[in-house]
Amino acid sequence: MSRPVITNPILKGFNPDPSICRAGDDYYIATSTFEWFPGVQIHHSRDLVHWDLVCRPLSRASQLDMRGEMDSCGVWAPCLTYADGMFWLIFSDMKRRDGSVKDVHNYLVTAPSIEGPWSDPIYLNSSGFDPSLFHDDDGRKWLLNVWWDYRGRPPRFPGDNSFAGIACQEYDVAERKLKGPITNIFKGTEAGLTEGPHLYRRDGWYYIMVAEGGTGYNHVATVGRSRALDGPYELHPDIYVVTARGNPSAPLQRAGHADFVDTPTGETYLVHLTGRPIPGLRRCTLGRETAIQKIEWGADGWPRIAGGKLTPRLEVEAPDVPAHPFAPSPEEYRFSAGAGLPKDFQWLRTPFGERLFSLDARPGFLRLHGREAMGSWYEQALIARRQTSFSYDAETEVHADPKLHMQMAGLAAYYNRFAYHYLALTFDQEVGTCLQVISCTGTQGGGQTTIGLAKPVPVPGGVPVRLKVEVRTTTLIFFYAVGSGDWTQVGGVLDASLLSDECGAGEHSNFTGAFVGMSANDLSGQAMPADFSYFRYRDLGA
Repeated sequence: MSRPVITNPILKGFNPDPSICRAGDDYYIATSTFEWFPGVQIHHSRDLVHWDLVCRPLSRASQLDMRGEMDSCGVWAPCLTYADGMFWLIFSDMKRRDGSVKDVHNYLVTAPSIEGPWSDPIYLNSSGFDPSLFHDDDGRKWLLNVWWDYRGRPPRFPGDNSFAGIACQEYDVAERKLKGPITNIFKGTEAGLTEGPHLYRRDGWYYIMVAEGGTGYNHVATVGRSRALDGPYELHPDIYVVTARGNPSAPLQRAGHADFVDTPTGETYLVHLTGRPIPGLRRCTLGRETAIQKIEWGADGWPRIAGGKLTPRLEVEAPDVPAHPFAPSPEEYRFSAGAGLPKDFQWLRTPFGERLFSLDARPGFLRLHGREAMGSWYEQALIARRQTSFSYDAETEVHADPKLHMQMAGLAAYYNRFAYHYLALTFDQEVGTCLQVISCTGTQGGGQTTIGLAKPVPVPGGVPVRLKVEVRTTTLIFFYAVGSGDWTQVGGVLDASLLSDECGAGEHSNFTGAFVGMSANDLSGQAMPADFSYFRYRDLGA
């Protein structure tokens, strides 16, 4: 009997930089969340086929506060491990990433179970990003992270830069801090941009795996090994274990930033970052996703994707274990007092969510308190979920009573502060209560907001308005309906492909993915309330 098949990607939509671990028969993957709060997504599986979002552990102000951090800062490249009967989660909080000097801090949190409670952070260091924790066979623990050199070293090869290698230092569990010398154990290859390190111990060898080539279309996962933890590391005969570089027809592009896991029966799988560009375009609206490959260990002791190819596969043989599916996300979300937000939703930057929304103010509704502009780095009342296929429908119903043009509430398709489309219920001195389409399709550092309708669409004041968006790969169209009336299109056809990793400054500058959700803004500072009675999201494609 043939084994079940895993279909890639296993975590669709914005789920980058995967780190995987196993506790007994349970597998867990942690992925980056950048400026979205709560921080870090952890998915659970028992068969490597089906996955369920089980928690976001960085959920309170004592653990994470990203106010003022620019787009694609925040939580970078978490590393999740299980050892000594507990879970260990290492992560970076990137405060500033532009320029040659990076302001980044690395922390450790722990928990007795994946659901928590998760501890307050232990500060580790600030010498670089993408930290990971290695638990050696002798019980000692070692922190790895990118060794950042802001000075710009003399280049070793074309394209060499400030990614100076992988720093390694011992972590003292009892003292809750790093100790001893810092050693640069691996300086990388000519692929450059050496980051995302992981260490493993197998058959007397230390194996190191790093991400290289940048997180775009030249991304790779490089492997080396050594008899000593601090090296020197000889490179894999193929150098890489997974990559799609040089293979533009591969459906899974941008493959790299990977991590190994062993099954209870000794099989090995590799999870890795990937991206699926819109067919015919070099744009990934779904952001960087997570895929998985089966690994075979050769007689030479080196790991390779089953079948011997570097290019990632869409279908992979699964472990021979019983299927363990989970209930899918609902198409319709309703809001209940005391129940918390549905788990698919997040917001931006601030740990003080009570200033943005309430499920208790009006039972059965999600109330948003109008805060700062859509482009704010501080306090933005946008509650949204990931886009998980190239085509989808989303809708909601908003109850709001704007009295100024500075007051808005509605439905937004959002990538970041300079890439979004927003259908807003607002006010115009000549028209009264109305609908306006607001877009930003500029570049990092100051895209201009554009008003999509020369004349806003008038709607009755004080009545609920339904709003809908239809995204079909590259096109985006807004609709509205008053009460139970028919849908009417608002504005023209907008470019959905601009809400992508490659928008603005290019493929190495944007690290998240497209979201869709509910927003409220009050630039007058009066915190206009906006109540949403439901939210629907339906995938319509791959």
